[in-house]
Amino acid sequence: MRKYCEQCEKEAETKVITKREAYQVCGELIEVDAQVLVCSECGDELFCEELDNATLVKAYNEYRRVHKLLLPEEIKKIREQYGLSQRSFAKLLNWGDKTIYRYENGSIQDKAHNSILLFLREPENMRTYLTENEVTLDERQVTKLLKRIEKIEEDEEFCTSYRILNLFSNIPCEENGFKGFDYDKFCAMVLFFAHKSSELFKTKLMKLLNYSDMIFYKENGISISGSKYVHFPYGPVPNHFEILLEKMQMDHIAHIEIIYDNGYEKHQIIPDRDIPSDEFSDEELKVLERVVNKFAHFGSAEISEYSHREKGYSSTRKGEIISYSYAKDIELDRE
Repeated sequence: MRKYCEQCEKEAETKVITKREAYQVCGELIEVDAQVLVCSECGDELFCEELDNATLVKAYNEYRRVHKLLLPEEIKKIREQYGLSQRSFAKLLNWGDKTIYRYENGSIQDKAHNSILLFLREPENMRTYLTENEVTLDERQVTKLLKRIEKIEEDEEFCTSYRILNLFSNIPCEENGFKGFDYDKFCAMVLFFAHKSSELFKTKLMKLLNYSDMIFYKENGISISGSKYVHFPYGPVPNHFEILLEKMQMDHIAHIEIIYDNGYEKHQIIPDRDIPSDEFSDEELKVLERVVNKFAHFGSAEISEYSHREKGYSSTRKGEIISYSYAKDIELDRE
């Protein structure tokens, strides 16, 4: 990419470098690896709104990780679980009208508010909160909310799903790309690759997911799905991937068909739904497209061999989590 460099006083080629930078977040100095645009000729740093914003998000997420705070999308999921608007949720909690709006749009919540939100994530706790606290919701709203809680508790499929998803970390950390696991996003990624591939097998899918999450983290400071990736003999795979695939089949999102080819058993991913139209941001879609195009002509064996050459894989042993800190070493353009 070419950009005007004031130091050189001309338009010049640029490159992106990684450097350690410190940011003030809630009065605390937070250090992160920042992606910085520089002039290829003189090395002067150039303004890039996209990279600067991504670094700021990364700093906020690092602060959340250190203090074990919920991410904005996790707060939104808690609210939506109970069918509440932002205003009604704030009213229930006796918070200001705009508080939930600010938290869901990136403002960092204080620890007391975070503790309440974590507590209310469990339907049983929400019932206790409603019965033991004076709330400003009217009687009709309280009755409606109690019915919603009862429906959640009676929904056997929901409870099974809830127990399954409890296996996954909701606390942002370097192992999940500073994002709590997002099942909906994970499923959307699987559907994206299944629809974009004429024939997609399980081994290749695992690598496509890993590269997408790692590349997005490298460029934006946060993963797409919040998946942790484990070192397996055939390359990186999402943690508890077999459980996830079983749940996707149970939810009629995608299933596996077993194909026998010259005595070998292959597990093909078959989508049961279309790609969600509103699940990905433009930036996420661009990364997914780059990954699917890069590996379009790779078979399972080829992409596995390719993934074995990544530093994150070669630096870990079987069964170990591959930290997103290794994402900085991934280059999709290498041969």
